[in-house]
Amino acid sequence: MFHTRPTSSVLIRSAGLSYFPIAFIARLPFAMMTVGVLTLVVAERGSVTLGGLNSAVAGIGTAIAGPLLGAAADRFGQRRVLVPVGLVNAALLGAFPFVVASTAANATLLALSVLIGASAPQIAPMSRTRLMAIIRRSVRQDRREKVLNGTMAYESAADEMVFIVGPFLVGLLAVAIAPWVAIAGASALTFVFVTAFALHPTGRLHPGTEHSATSQAPARELFRFRLLTVVVGTLGVGIFFGATLTSLTGFLAVDGDGDSAGLLYGVMGIGSAVLALGTAALPERFTLTARWLAFGSLLLAAAIGYAFARSGTGLVVALAVLGCGIGPTLVTLYSLGATLSPAGRSATTMTMLNSAVVVGQAVASAVTGVVVDRLGVTTALAAPALAAALVVASAAAYALSQPRAATQPERDPEPVPA
Repeated sequence: MFHTRPTSSVLIRSAGLSYFPIAFIARLPFAMMTVGVLTLVVAERGSVTLGGLNSAVAGIGTAIAGPLLGAAADRFGQRRVLVPVGLVNAALLGAFPFVVASTAANATLLALSVLIGASAPQIAPMSRTRLMAIIRRSVRQDRREKVLNGTMAYESAADEMVFIVGPFLVGLLAVAIAPWVAIAGASALTFVFVTAFALHPTGRLHPGTEHSATSQAPARELFRFRLLTVVVGTLGVGIFFGATLTSLTGFLAVDGDGDSAGLLYGVMGIGSAVLALGTAALPERFTLTARWLAFGSLLLAAAIGYAFARSGTGLVVALAVLGCGIGPTLVTLYSLGATLSPAGRSATTMTMLNSAVVVGQAVASAVTGVVVDRLGVTTALAAPALAAALVVASAAAYALSQPRAATQPERDPEPVPA
């Protein structure tokens, strides 16, 4: 069973009280980036297609460069990577509003979006790596598994909250002031808090070598059917995120309210946050497989309601219910990924899941933007339901792949180093 916060005062004392708020805020620019780019381009250039493409290439840039930045941090240390990367990303974000407002060609805009995504600091995996190092160094052997599980759950909850707060801030700033303010704010947050995270004393810690002696499963184990169904499920979640945000932006843009998309998108985050954190209170007999099927089905039902919504009120209600399905589904998928991770391949497994979400969101943003412009917003509103159907289908495939799993307890996930 997961806990939603670190369970050891030793961990908190070792990391320092300032670490957790700094690490949380340092993640915000990443969550604001995709929504902010989409909102600003739609507002300035008047094309949902172009906005979706810019959002998509930013996500693809992150998915491609993210593992490379992680490998560089393992080799040279987090500080040597995060400081220059954070400064470059802050500068690119700061320049983006000026380029969008200029007469620069769309190709130039797309190239800049790729660079913004590629230079996005990978705070979440870096934070996990640091906390893992602290646990191995400071926590007794007999308590490490419990503290580790609680810490990983906290990290997942922090990621979930950031992806709620980020789009909400974008919408709030766009409506209250102007769309460019959100990107400028992300630039400032990157400059201040990513730098603070990089220079925090925990940045000197290294993961250690305890797991180096662990026998590593062959790479082919990563392509087992059950694990691949989980990857497909997270891909569906990513497609759902991209399709929902872009279709919502297109729907609101019809009445000139596209700037408020992030604000309404935050409504989905309310139920998502509450239910995601509430999964810790679910009984163990409510297995991960059953949760995936149950909350995935709720997501699909709400997405069908979203597809038929034709008013702002209908969208708000549908988004609120969607949040109740997507939060627990995403937490369950990451828990299953950790459970099914081959020996010594936890980091690779987590990277596969994270990349699936990012790529799904990026591709869906681009495709849904084209659908909005060519087929209309009514058609685009059905896209999240297709994504939710993929999530449910992969859940069914997972459940049917090993019928005995319904009567066997799912093992505790192995430690995730990054």
